[in-house]
Amino acid sequence: MTEKIPLLILTQLRDHNLDQIRAAYDVVYAPTDAARAAAVAQHGARIRAVLTIGVIGLTADEIDAMPKLELICAQGVGYEKIALGAARARGITLANGAGTNAPVVADHAFGLLLAALRGIVTLDKAVREGKYRDTLPSYMPTLFGKRLGIIGFGMIGRQLARRAGGFDMEVGYYSRSRHDVAGCRYFDSVPGLAEWCDYLIAAVPGGAATHHMVNAQVLEALGPKGVLVNIARGSVVDTDALAHALRAGTIAAAGLDVYESEPKHPEALIDLANVVLTPHIAGRSPESIQAQLDRFLANADGYFSGRGVVSPVPMDVPA
Repeated sequence: MTEKIPLLILTQLRDHNLDQIRAAYDVVYAPTDAARAAAVAQHGARIRAVLTIGVIGLTADEIDAMPKLELICAQGVGYEKIALGAARARGITLANGAGTNAPVVADHAFGLLLAALRGIVTLDKAVREGKYRDTLPSYMPTLFGKRLGIIGFGMIGRQLARRAGGFDMEVGYYSRSRHDVAGCRYFDSVPGLAEWCDYLIAAVPGGAATHHMVNAQVLEALGPKGVLVNIARGSVVDTDALAHALRAGTIAAAGLDVYESEPKHPEALIDLANVVLTPHIAGRSPESIQAQLDRFLANADGYFSGRGVVSPVPMDVPA
């Protein structure tokens, strides 16, 4: 029997998903901080691959503690807390789950947009308190025919654009590079996009390059009828600027699945009725988790068989 390759898993998985990976790899499962430290200390010398996620990453010190490490995979698309420089210096291959959760993230983004725009959470609470429409603000704007701005035009951004078509929305986007997508208008700045659109969705990777990309200037440009949705990373939006904009009426509402204070709730926003919050679960569904694990297995099998990974982290991404 061929000896299984030692794999360190740092992300929380369900038993049946773990069993799927254990069938092919010698798994060291360490989903908590304490287990992670112990696993690196006890098993680091033999680990050849790591499965992690962008928000927990893998540090340079941990990479140094694993001299046989050859492959680092991010379960989803994000890899902002993986020490890319340390990995590249060692020649370690980096791969991710690009596109595996794009459909459900786009679904969730539109759910947040509709909930924030139409006041669904507030109205639900009011009905449970015995109120009816004539005593409530019941004339809410619609998505139909409006302009949607998308910050980032990767796989999630394109899924958002497709869904916008179902609402007969005009679509504009900002991205590092222009894409030839029919019916979508390119903007070379985020403030320019925000000034043009009615509703704005952030769908870019986290990291230094996108830190506070949505700031006071962008929110001012979005305007008093505007709605912001963030399904990217919490660091993309300046929380203090957003809280001020929502309180001052600079924008109308926001829907956030991510925030800078994670896993703690965003204290500056928690008492605002014009914010809808979910706990960073946009990318989670039975379908997306299975797709992510299938992609990990394809990446790992591709690497260790010599064919190459299916979805490598782009080499032009700064460390």
